[in-house]
Amino acid sequence: MAKPSKTSPFTDALKPLARAMRSHQRETLEARLVAYRELPPPPKSDRELFLEAMQGVLPHKNDYFEHPAKYPSPHPVQRWRDEARVMRDAMTDFWPWDELETGEELLYLRPGVRPDSLKKLRRGEWVVQGELDLHGLTSEYARPVVGEFLHRCRVENRRCVRIVHGKGLGSKNKEPVLKLKLKNWLAQRDEVLAFCQARPFDGGSGAVLVLLKGNHER
Repeated sequence: MAKPSKTSPFTDALKPLARAMRSHQRETLEARLVAYRELPPPPKSDRELFLEAMQGVLPHKNDYFEHPAKYPSPHPVQRWRDEARVMRDAMTDFWPWDELETGEELLYLRPGVRPDSLKKLRRGEWVVQGELDLHGLTSEYARPVVGEFLHRCRVENRRCVRIVHGKGLGSKNKEPVLKLKLKNWLAQRDEVLAFCQARPFDGGSGAVLVLLKGNHER
């Protein structure tokens, strides 16, 4: 389709329509501006109303502040702390077990616990509900951390947890120092029912899965 020339009759016919549209837009804009100017002012905020009401009032000087009463927690927090401290102090590095060979699997089932509990733990049928990473910690610092972690998991009813002790590649003699110590510590904890080496994709020989009592079990 050819472009209409400047002398086309259609161009002259559309000029009045364009002028009418521009005039209508200008009138609409002016009407909106008039309507906006006639709007009532916005309501005052609570702060402004308060300051107006308090004009001429002198503030009362008082250096005392009455703190609200603090009610004690319904949970026996102090008892939990005492129990955690006792259990942490009770864990010793010396236990009548033979030394672990490098790569030997961690495996333990508390007497009286059903054997299938350990089988399910090794097959990964328990959902891991918590994790503790001991990388970079010495045994001196790792022992209280493990004790507090297990106690907190017992209180929060976490039945299955994973503890990463590492493979000892960063230790002085390239030996898993925490591996044996962790085995001793876990066996002395009353809430530990069983533990085993983690599956390869869960950490393998560098981690252990621990099955704990529920918070209502004795």
